[in-house]
Amino acid sequence: MPRTRSVPPGARGNLKTPTGLARGPRRSMNDPGPEFVVDDALRGIAERAWELGLCPECFGRVVGRAGHGLANPDRARRLAAALGRQDAFAAGASCRLCAGAFDRWETWVRRAREAAEGVEWHRFTCGSRWDPELLAREEAIWAEVRTPFGESARTAFNRELGKRIAAATGAEGTTGEADVVFLADLPAGRVGVTIQPLYLEGRYRKLDRTLPQTRWPCRRCRGRGCERCQGTGKTYSESVEELIAAPFLAATHGEGTRFHGMGREDIDARMLGRGRPFVLEILRPRSRGIDVDRLRDEVNATARDRVELPELRSAGSEAVVRVKSASPLKSYRVVVRGEGSEGKINEALVFVLRGAIAQRTPTRVAHRRADRVRTRRIVEARLVAAESGRFTLELRAEAGTYIKEWVEGDGGRTDPNLAQLLGVPLSVESLDVLEIHDP
Repeated sequence: MPRTRSVPPGARGNLKTPTGLARGPRRSMNDPGPEFVVDDALRGIAERAWELGLCPECFGRVVGRAGHGLANPDRARRLAAALGRQDAFAAGASCRLCAGAFDRWETWVRRAREAAEGVEWHRFTCGSRWDPELLAREEAIWAEVRTPFGESARTAFNRELGKRIAAATGAEGTTGEADVVFLADLPAGRVGVTIQPLYLEGRYRKLDRTLPQTRWPCRRCRGRGCERCQGTGKTYSESVEELIAAPFLAATHGEGTRFHGMGREDIDARMLGRGRPFVLEILRPRSRGIDVDRLRDEVNATARDRVELPELRSAGSEAVVRVKSASPLKSYRVVVRGEGSEGKINEALVFVLRGAIAQRTPTRVAHRRADRVRTRRIVEARLVAAESGRFTLELRAEAGTYIKEWVEGDGGRTDPNLAQLLGVPLSVESLDVLEIHDP
């Protein structure tokens, strides 16, 4: 049995589908109830449709978007009464349009529940796949009876199936984010289910200068496993993503993760301050009722002195867009090896702050990024320590600035660069991200 929760009054029936929204009737607090007046226009449409051999559901759908508050079979009966006809419609299986699709609700609900067996879900959406010839025939009938009020079989089916799944399980049909999406394949007679990801949003601090942010497949075997990577399929044995994801994958019985960071630091750089914002996306989780705080504490204990999670919370898919689209300023501390007097260093920093720097894609990432020139600015820079052969800078720069290349020059691919301005070779001894200045 799926683990579900009770549904608040009025929460059922408005279901999002893969192709659009299937909406039930909307009512306000002062709505007096169903409103469906059979005027001359509707009567004319009904007369033209009467002899077409339609079941009550499909006959009502001929004017399914007229009025509100009634199910389509109720519309059909009111139309029949207005025409003075007997309530004698085609049996579902012989209906010219749906061929009985609206008569097998128990079967469709059972198949939906079987498809999601063993999965925890509380919110769902419904969609359906129909024979294209049937949908084309429906459009032809709408044209034949000249109705501007026809409701598609797909829309009506999705709405009604959602109502029945909600009633049978206590889950909530939603137009927002769902735990699962059901797809009823009418030609095949089966229901498939898509388990939607689970999202967690937070910040991480990286204290280990040997950890990449995400899993890094071995370049030789591309993740399959070889002698070079000792069969692991990875260049590095662990990553920030894997250390954070491990307890959450175990708790949710998920099939994998995607890690979305607000940028990334170099493997040998630390991420300090409040930490880097990120979203962890857990793929196909079979359990959702997890204790996020307890699992965060587990990460902080098992990854001690390597990765810390100052904060973590449940989120929706919109968090991925928010994190990936952000371009905040970032503060750095960089320890530089090389000779330079305090006066010359400060003079070079003043020069840099007056204009932009042009950075061609660095040599070290040229194999995986487009080769182009990016213009960036360093907006704050100060010398905080200097001794023979070494000095320390603190900088604030625009997102996407390559700090190592600005210091070392990267063979002239960054212009101007600090080594060029000082007239001596420089190298970065260590780099720390001190803060990401997101809102």
